[in-house]
Amino acid sequence: MTRHNGRQRWWVDTVSGAAPSRLVIGLTMAALICIWGTTWGAILISLKGFAPLTAASIRFAIAAAILWGVARARRIELGGVENFWLWWVQATFAFSLSYGIVYWAEQWVPSGLTSVLFSTLPLFVMIFAYGLLPEERPSLGGLLGLMGGFAGVVLIFSDDVGALADPLARRAALILLLSPIGAALAQVVVKRWGSGLNAFSLTAPPLAMTALFLGTLAWLFERDRSIVLDPAPVLATLYLAVVGTAVTFILFFWLLRHVLATQLSLIAYAIPVVAVFIGTVYFDEPLTLRMVAGSALVIIGVGFAARPRVARGSS
Repeated sequence: MTRHNGRQRWWVDTVSGAAPSRLVIGLTMAALICIWGTTWGAILISLKGFAPLTAASIRFAIAAAILWGVARARRIELGGVENFWLWWVQATFAFSLSYGIVYWAEQWVPSGLTSVLFSTLPLFVMIFAYGLLPEERPSLGGLLGLMGGFAGVVLIFSDDVGALADPLARRAALILLLSPIGAALAQVVVKRWGSGLNAFSLTAPPLAMTALFLGTLAWLFERDRSIVLDPAPVLATLYLAVVGTAVTFILFFWLLRHVLATQLSLIAYAIPVVAVFIGTVYFDEPLTLRMVAGSALVIIGVGFAARPRVARGSS
């Protein structure tokens, strides 16, 4: 097979859902972890130029336009009204609720603590999967791994917990927990009822719906807030739209067809570890024993929780 045919085969597999190798699955997971490990900081930078709902709506509008354009150029079928309810679930819970709250909360909650709270995602995925995906019910070892991984994330960012002394931060943190709950519900619903849809159908229409919804809210509640078009927030928003949304969610929902929902959700534990690494290497942030111990606990916990294999019966 020629190199060109190999690239073409990868594209066909991405759209059609043909089963990938474990190496491809592992590399794709690693790419998602590395990219999403940078997005918490990028959101903070984007908020220096845009109000929260405005920033989120711009991000998703750009991502939706890119994916619609690619789908049209590649003649990828996105489906019709029969898929509307799944698009609505995605737009409401995976994007509008989840990311809208994150953007709003990061005005008061440190990005490290935000990542800790969002790292409850695998726990909520496990809860929803228990009823909707009985084949994914974890073993005792898997459950202990889930709890251990979360404990590691909390240990890494334990210093940020002090921010909860601020009443505004405490209130925002409590509301922030709705973000992983919404994302977990959408992930399990898509795994249960959306396995026949390609990744573009699960991303482009819901992102467009989300951009419209958040854009409307931004016009209603943020139109009096100024926009600062400095290079840093503009570039951060473009990065979040293109790399942190268009690329990552195509890969994520493609992976969801082949990997257990509970297993895929574990990347939420590894993302803060990447954030710590980036902060240490590029921003001269101190690397403490607490961070090292927490990272080790995350790795061990994920190792136990990820013991289930590639989902059976994936198409």
